Amino acid sequence: MTEREVLLNPNKLVRHLQKPAAEFTKDDILKFIDDQQIELLNLKYVAEDGRLKTLNFVITSKEHIDAVLSTGERVDGSSLFSYVHADRSDLYVIPRFKTAFVDPFAQIPTLNILCSFYTADGLPLESAPEHILRKAHADFKDSTGYTFKAMGELEYYIRSEVDDLYPAPRQKGYHSSAPFTNWEHLRIEAMQLIAQSGGKIKYGHSEVGFFSTETHAYEQHEIEFMPVDVEDAVDQLVVAKWILRMLGQFYNVQISFAPKIAVGNAGSGLHIHMLLEKDGENKMIENFALSGVARKMIAGLLEYASPLTAFGNSIPTSYLRLVPHQEAPTMICWGDSNRSVLVRVPLGWVAETSMIKDANPQQKGTIPYIPGKQTVEFRAADGSADLYHLLAGMLVAAKHGLLDEKALEKAEQLYVNVDIFDEAKKTFWKSWITCPSPAGSRPNRSKNTGPPSKPTAFSRRERSTALYGC
Repeated sequence: MTEREVLLNPNKLVRHLQKPAAEFTKDDILKFIDDQQIELLNLKYVAEDGRLKTLNFVITSKEHIDAVLSTGERVDGSSLFSYVHADRSDLYVIPRFKTAFVDPFAQIPTLNILCSFYTADGLPLESAPEHILRKAHADFKDSTGYTFKAMGELEYYIRSEVDDLYPAPRQKGYHSSAPFTNWEHLRIEAMQLIAQSGGKIKYGHSEVGFFSTETHAYEQHEIEFMPVDVEDAVDQLVVAKWILRMLGQFYNVQISFAPKIAVGNAGSGLHIHMLLEKDGENKMIENFALSGVARKMIAGLLEYASPLTAFGNSIPTSYLRLVPHQEAPTMICWGDSNRSVLVRVPLGWVAETSMIKDANPQQKGTIPYIPGKQTVEFRAADGSADLYHLLAGMLVAAKHGLLDEKALEKAEQLYVNVDIFDEAKKTFWKSWITCPSPAGSRPNRSKNTGPPSKPTAFSRRERSTALYGC
């Protein structure tokens, strides 16, 4: 990590210790506690309900806190997990030093560290959600040779008292600026605190959803993250949800990650972007087009789409969101820049362009091409998601796609390049099913090249349309 990277990093431990969080050791944590006169240590961990739990330690001596950081502490596993029995319920919580951050809400100097669960034998708790994800990623790397990076788009509503000074039109809140959005300051404050807590944020903005009753307004926002190792991606989402709820309590407003609050109004999803990396290089693009390994991964996600909803859409209202005309998926298919599909390939910077120099004719010299931004996006999940298990399932699905010899063919068969909810396309869909085209070579699915030439493509997809029961 360069000096500039340290200075720009908002995490106070990174700045003080002059090293990346991934390299933090116990001695580093002790040094920070001593130098910054930290008075309280919180060990935090995620149990079966997906929320952060907390164990507080008042720091009374260096020996005391050294012992906590060296050995962790005991907790009652039967109160944290339904499948841990009372007759053998003791578990250890062991801090993961790289997750340490200064608590932004504490009244005294406080350090938070996320933990993993271990058994009485000193082994990782095999059924712990965090460990399942860690195992899945290790198996993915061993089986495929790739690192799986991911990030989430965290959508949420803020429920507050009505403010009629600048009323927003219903369902027209996308990218609004203050004063036409009332809670931009809360979102920005959340972004700052998440970044200080180790989260890698891409950007934030107000979202489409806005509606009101006589007494309350419901305003939708989104915070989007940067791709990081999949384990870190989940950790930062868990911490981000905690920070947003804490700010909601401070401002006396309700923060809701519910998939659907009111029928006819935008629901809140938790879209997951992902990419495959090898030797530090993004492998989603090849020869300026979507790569074969990317399409294989998409095929795996589509094949495992149904079981993935068990983890990504865990409550009844999840399925009120997955309806037509709400930019939420209802069919197992994928496409380029298409918000009506299950897996979307977002617009990417796949080739050198002159856009910056065109918009800024005064710019002199060469603008460097920055590769590696391409991801694919799984659009089904929502705020009810069991995050560690969802991402573990996505790793299993991606692995299946990469190792499946027929994955490219399956991906081709489930590709679409039109809005599947467009009423004008109904005749097109019927002709696709009933009027086979002459046999020929299959089209290149790396770009928008039109519908597949064989009727079996939609026939397979049609058999899968009951995925979400909507």
